[in-house]
Amino acid sequence: MHLLLLTAWTVLWFAVVEPNGGFSWHYLRTGGELIYQGASGDGTGGLNLYAHHPELQMGPISFLVAGLFNPFSEHTGQFLAAAFMSVLGLVIMVLAGRSAATHFLGTGTNHERLRRRVLIAGLAFIPMWIEVSVRFGHLDDVLALFFTALAVWFLTRCNPAAVGACLALAMDSKPTALAFVPLILALPRDRWMRAVLWCAALLAVAWLPFFIAAPDSFAAAKFTIPNSPASALRWLGGNTPVTPDWARPAQAALGLTLGAIAVWRGRWAGVVLLGANARILLDPSVYTYYTASVLLGTLLWDVCGQRRLVPWWSWIALIVLYGSVFAVPDESAKGLIRLGFVAVSTVYVLFWPQHRRKRRRRLVEEEKNEGLVEGPWGPMWDPNRSRPWAAR
Repeated sequence: MHLLLLTAWTVLWFAVVEPNGGFSWHYLRTGGELIYQGASGDGTGGLNLYAHHPELQMGPISFLVAGLFNPFSEHTGQFLAAAFMSVLGLVIMVLAGRSAATHFLGTGTNHERLRRRVLIAGLAFIPMWIEVSVRFGHLDDVLALFFTALAVWFLTRCNPAAVGACLALAMDSKPTALAFVPLILALPRDRWMRAVLWCAALLAVAWLPFFIAAPDSFAAAKFTIPNSPASALRWLGGNTPVTPDWARPAQAALGLTLGAIAVWRGRWAGVVLLGANARILLDPSVYTYYTASVLLGTLLWDVCGQRRLVPWWSWIALIVLYGSVFAVPDESAKGLIRLGFVAVSTVYVLFWPQHRRKRRRRLVEEEKNEGLVEGPWGPMWDPNRSRPWAAR
């Protein structure tokens, strides 16, 4: 029933937003046409795409998928792409719920209560998902977040190859997904290398051909955008008219650092939220679709990192980050609100005391024999040793 309600909620928002949607779809459509050109055309497509079009800041996977809609007319292709991306939002809801169910397996968690938590968090998540997928049509963000949610699902099942592959596909769709790589550290330590190798291999396959065929592709990394007066970056001293030179490297370093600390603190479910926080803190732009990555982070934190019925952080993020866009007229004040949300939510995830039940040692030992291995936060499924549906 909770999935039926979320589907109806998605259809409602899709119907409201779609007639005026696709604000940025033309970037994806153009990139989708160029990447399939190969040696044909004017020579600015194929592997020369990033060298000649540094403004196309999406990953190659995004353009390959976007190109699948090019045989249709522009309007029809945009509509089908928006519908496809909207469906992925519902798939993410399923993945988040099942990730939480697997993570809490053997802890006596009430699954009916968990479903309600997913429903309440989903009611906040879906509007922002429609914002990124339908209103803006940012397939790159959609795919990056989808592959990240898939990586979390594989993480709870202790599948290092799949975790590494999914994180690579997320970065192949949108480079800013680099901030989510610390999820690998949440695997058992002896599985790290396998995940890293899969991640590195798929990154090389996707990106190296562009840089080898057209070394000028590195110009895409230096592309700048206007520095909005409403950005939190302004409050941190980034007052240049366009992206400061230090902003992008600092954004990646901060996201990776916070994610690693979260895993070390046993709070792997907060990695995506902290990575998204680093983006909205140090990004010069303030597009509302950025909030979708934060809402995925709060969704995972609320359903996998918390046990309370009401997922407060999903609704706090929606009201503070999205509501302030319409309710607060002053641009500088909006930047301060974004800065405040990042500071408070980061401190909460990393340092707020977690009330956990004491481990039932006997049950853990019994379940190890049924296929669990010891992960950084406790027992986790090893698909090579068990069938999760057959366990208690």
